[in-house]
Amino acid sequence: MTELTTAPRRDYRTFMDFPLVESLDDLDADVVVLGIPYGDPYEIDELVNDQSRAPAAIRHASMRVSLGLDHYDFDIGGPVFDGRPIRVVDAGDVTSCARDVAGHYRRAEEAVRKILVAGALPIVIGGDHGIPVPVFRALEHEGPITLVQIDAHIDWRDEVKGAREGYSSPIRRASEMDHIGEIFQLGIRGQGSARVEEYEAAIAYGAHIVTADEWEDAGTEAILARIPDGGRYYLTIDADGFDPSVMPAVGGPQPGGVRYRQAIDLIKGLVRKGRVVGMDFVEICPSRDVNEITSITAGHIILNLIGAAVRADYFPSTKR
Repeated sequence: MTELTTAPRRDYRTFMDFPLVESLDDLDADVVVLGIPYGDPYEIDELVNDQSRAPAAIRHASMRVSLGLDHYDFDIGGPVFDGRPIRVVDAGDVTSCARDVAGHYRRAEEAVRKILVAGALPIVIGGDHGIPVPVFRALEHEGPITLVQIDAHIDWRDEVKGAREGYSSPIRRASEMDHIGEIFQLGIRGQGSARVEEYEAAIAYGAHIVTADEWEDAGTEAILARIPDGGRYYLTIDADGFDPSVMPAVGGPQPGGVRYRQAIDLIKGLVRKGRVVGMDFVEICPSRDVNEITSITAGHIILNLIGAAVRADYFPSTKR
């Protein structure tokens, strides 16, 4: 069972005003939006960082994403649900406790497992890039998983200040899980926490590192052609993978990043190729946003995944 960080209030806003569910037991939904605000902090000050406020910020900004889900969306190619009775719910946020930081990850993993058991598509909003670690664990019966990452950084550190599941380590942790297969890291550029040894560890694993320049030069279709067809894909998106002109509200902005159109075409391509089993969107710093554009863009990307999944007949009860 997932609990909300606060009890439901009259002013509690869900993503796109989708129905709020307070329990994942007996879940009846096609898509579940789940907030995982808190990661594995390196410092006491990071226990509640700016990114932990992102789930609320994205939900708030979602009201500016669409005037109505029955309206024509030119990015998606029609109304989001395409006239079908798609059931999307918001499960609120996984709770945390300052005395039990690890417990947040246990509850997050349990919540995602329940979403998957119900046959629903989990869309996770965080939180820093540590929060996909429990999500990856929850996918153990969904494998083999092809992991696709949009990010400026490869996130391959083994540990930072003793923390092994923080925001510099999620892809290293994923590489250690038997159900994670090929890893594609897209939009990589500049400098991050990776030293030469982390880069070499990624290459030794067989990670496909595609720089932002390479993606721009080769084009999205060429990048998609490298990803195996008929796979089961999990997409983890770090907001700093995008160019700061697209998503300014990040902790580590790097020039020359991914464009919105590239990301949308990648998502549509993955949905056409096989099955996207989940997605997370992390590392948005609401205090650094400009006119909510970062959160609004995240909302559009989430809706594009839902719209693409609908058109690919992901949800058996709604097939035409």
